[in-house]
Amino acid sequence: MRLLKGLTEHAPTVSVADRALSADQLLSAAAAVAADVGGAATVAVDATATLETVVAVTGALLAGAAVVPVPADAGTAEREHILRDSGAALTLGNRPELFAAPVPVDVTRRSGTSYPAPAGDAVALVMYTSGTTGAPKGVELTHAAVEAGLDALADAWAWTAEDRLVHGLPLFHVHGLILGVLGALRTGSSLAHTGRPHPAAYAAARGTLYFGVPTVWSRVCAEPAAARALRPARLLVSGSAPLPAPVFERLYALTGHRPVERYGMTETLITVSSRADGERRPGQVGVPVAGVRTRLVAEDGTEVPRDGETIGELWVDGPMLLRRYRGQPATATRTPDGWFRTGDLARIAPDGWHRIVGRASTDLIKCGGYRIGAGEVEDALLAHPAVREAAVVGLPDADLGEAVTAYVVPEGTAVAERDLIDFVAALLSIHKRPRAVHFVDALPRNAMGKVQKKRLIGPML
Repeated sequence: MRLLKGLTEHAPTVSVADRALSADQLLSAAAAVAADVGGAATVAVDATATLETVVAVTGALLAGAAVVPVPADAGTAEREHILRDSGAALTLGNRPELFAAPVPVDVTRRSGTSYPAPAGDAVALVMYTSGTTGAPKGVELTHAAVEAGLDALADAWAWTAEDRLVHGLPLFHVHGLILGVLGALRTGSSLAHTGRPHPAAYAAARGTLYFGVPTVWSRVCAEPAAARALRPARLLVSGSAPLPAPVFERLYALTGHRPVERYGMTETLITVSSRADGERRPGQVGVPVAGVRTRLVAEDGTEVPRDGETIGELWVDGPMLLRRYRGQPATATRTPDGWFRTGDLARIAPDGWHRIVGRASTDLIKCGGYRIGAGEVEDALLAHPAVREAAVVGLPDADLGEAVTAYVVPEGTAVAERDLIDFVAALLSIHKRPRAVHFVDALPRNAMGKVQKKRLIGPML
């Protein structure tokens, strides 16, 4: 089939936690799963970090079903919502204690049956969002959208069948599943999934191309020997959350690689990235990938200048965007002239480079008549040697409207609140300084390492 063309054209090996299948073995095991799927239109997959998940997803796609990855750590309410909302006819997986009568996946089974390629406009995956603003929504991605998104990344990252991709990311998100599994099966590169993203496992995998989230790269940097083992690689890629500039610089010092950073959403796949053949700038996510257009829009709907300073909401358009949210009309996802509103705040420089500032709902702080991006203040705090992690929010203030408030995980060395406030005031405009700094042991994060600011506000005060 078109989406998985690398399997037949280049015959890559796929391994998960040291269990491996050749391309022929994977195809025949997936064909056996496809027979179990039959004519089901929508199929859920218990998306654990296992070889069974790779076979199940591949088999369901071969059968022409829309695949619904169910997070391996989903609670009962989330799991039931996904199964009900998606309308999945059956579940592929080996945990009957969590799913009612799942169809078991046996990677040793074989079948020689072949299947026709689905139409490009057929739904390939229904990916459920994190649900930070309500119940998770099912994002419908067509075969054509996934193919376009992966081909654009292959172009940007010079990703070919000669590569050996290494990562240990969850197999129920865009990063780990679509990029990290289907990307390999489309380009034909071999895949070594490490089970979990431990620095030692990354070091031992001998890859040319590595995927990680900022937490992974921070942990790699904390083990210099493991980091130095990545020097022979061709490219390190970071995504799913902003990579702090100190981690970028430390990674470069240890590995000799400036990591590629990129930007995307479940709804859009990856739309902006730095390139393998170009420069990489700390804190910036590059330029639009092939086929993508971007806009910056102010709250009043007017275009924001691309001056590298003015903040606006990022709008995107391209062939890799979602068809619709499950159960909603396609028109509900776009503006009348076809743009998808990301809800993310950004700046675009005159040379086209994009910097993501944060979410419009949580990261645009209106303080004393100024519009302040939380990400800029976080970057300034992270430049202080006594700060390991930082998250900035706007809290209600009777005088200012919102007060810039920082939550900081210290880096061993004692530092006073006033010292950090003055440090930021010296780096940025004085009105951008935090009005308060709270020291915490850890920041709440989701499975992909993104700080959950709505959990941060309130309980930690």
